[in-house]
Amino acid sequence: MNTKMILVIAAIIVVLGAGYAVARPGDFWDGMMGYGTGNGMMNGNGIGMMGGGMMTGDISGYGNHCGANATTYGENSTPITIDEAKISVEQYLTNTGNNDLKIAEVLQFENNFYAGIKEKSTGKYAFELLVNKNTGAVVPEMGPNMMWNSKYGHMFIGETETKVSEEQALKNAQEYLDRTLPGTKVNSADTFYGYYTMEVTKDGNIYGMLSVNSNTGAVWYHGWHGTFEKVLEVE
Repeated sequence: MNTKMILVIAAIIVVLGAGYAVARPGDFWDGMMGYGTGNGMMNGNGIGMMGGGMMTGDISGYGNHCGANATTYGENSTPITIDEAKISVEQYLTNTGNNDLKIAEVLQFENNFYAGIKEKSTGKYAFELLVNKNTGAVVPEMGPNMMWNSKYGHMFIGETETKVSEEQALKNAQEYLDRTLPGTKVNSADTFYGYYTMEVTKDGNIYGMLSVNSNTGAVWYHGWHGTFEKVLEVE
């Protein structure tokens, strides 16, 4: 069999594998797909694809590639503190050259630190960052921050019309939680470009986070953080 034929067969296998992954999100994606409550690409069971409602569940393995997951290090590694994480984020913002950015808060989770970034001039949230708990490496958060952020995201499309109010976004988020995580709640939302992000609480304590697309109303749960540990309010 010649090299060209081998490459053709390999390409076919990749395509078929990708098709299988999309057809069986529960087996392959395990968090790269999720329930959507908006107008994205949905099947009859409410499973959302790109733009509709994605990312629920655990995708902690993603951190192995982006450098934001503590589980990639040995048992004897020493995690950085939340104050050191803040310093790492400040350096990251300095390196962007954008003087209009500031830290709003830093949250410490089991798998990583999370930082919400605001624009000084508008008071609006700009984007979200993750910090590796062992190295202090800072990376853009995956999920809505990359895919839905219409100003700072990796799929930049320019500012889009806000069709979903904060009130409706909170309603969509709570309906999602009632189905998937009974006993958890959302109370308020931070407004980003193209979406809202909300802290999920349980018994009055932070439990996790999720986002709602401000154009479609789709819900995307941040399943990569792990258990909440503490918060550092910066403002």
